[in-house]
Amino acid sequence: MADDNKPVEPSAPPTGANPAATPHVQPKPGADEAATAKAAAATGAAPAGAAAHAKPAAPARPPAAPIPDLAGKTTNAASPGGAAARAATATAAKPATATATGRDPDDTSPLLTRRAWIGLAWGAFSAASAAALAASGRFMFPNVLNEPPQQFKAGFPNEYGMGVDERWKDKFGVWLIRVPEDVVQMASGFYALISTCTHLGCTPNYLSAENKFKCPCHGSGFRTTGINFEGPAPRPLERARVVLADDGQILVDKSRKFQYELGQWIDPEAFLKV
Repeated sequence: MADDNKPVEPSAPPTGANPAATPHVQPKPGADEAATAKAAAATGAAPAGAAAHAKPAAPARPPAAPIPDLAGKTTNAASPGGAAARAATATAAKPATATATGRDPDDTSPLLTRRAWIGLAWGAFSAASAAALAASGRFMFPNVLNEPPQQFKAGFPNEYGMGVDERWKDKFGVWLIRVPEDVVQMASGFYALISTCTHLGCTPNYLSAENKFKCPCHGSGFRTTGINFEGPAPRPLERARVVLADDGQILVDKSRKFQYELGQWIDPEAFLKV
């Protein structure tokens, strides 16, 4: 403390200098530190005081060891770096596998890729839409049954012999029969039997050996006159209108029918006299 109170002696002027011309400047407290800091800033060096208070630098970490090339080598958990090598190999192989198969890295589907599933879904939706559209279009065009005409010309009377003629059965559903004497009209001529069973609407067959009509569905039997005699048929076959046309041909008209049980076979148009 005694030293701090001593007066500071002025430094001696340099040799050869005029003391009267060079005034003596007493340094201010802290001037040396400021000058030192400016000099350190100019040279890029840290001040002595800053260097004393700076934290020690962390020790440099050693560089990471490179991943060894394990191609063709076998590693296990007990060997050094075995787990790390397997992880590195799996990581490196995953993108390669994903690229080779066209899958996303996170797509684990065992059958199809996500893109394939999306394509399949869109395909199914498109097919269902097309089917619905086709069904709607088909609904706009309902089925139309083209029935044969109710009237037709069957040719001239001299083209037929006695008995059952089946030439118009398949096309018009009619048997044209010529008899020497009708059971009702008591005259020779033609009548047209409609080939529809009066039981449930099946088409009977003509059995020439037995000279009868036999229904294949339930066994109903009809004589050549059209009268039923066996099976479940409740009534005889119906006759169609038959007349001569203006040109002399036989005209058959199915739009007009005659029933035996109603006594309609005696109508002049139910039998063509020849």
